[in-house]
Amino acid sequence: MRANQVIRETAKRKGVKHWQIAEYLGISEPTIMRWLRAPLSPEREKAVMEAIEALAKEGR
Repeated sequence: MRANQVIRETAKRKGVKHWQIAEYLGISEPTIMRWLRAPLSPEREKAVMEAIEALAKEGR
């Protein structure tokens, strides 16, 4: 299983792109891609999941 597979699948299922997550978190797209290559700290994982949920609710 790839690192952060749950995050990847959740974003895909909800139609949220990586660039949108990065923009929401105030980071660059390469940074979010780098973050997703290795296991995230609980704080970062929570922030990313919250971003996905917020973006999905906004319909972005």
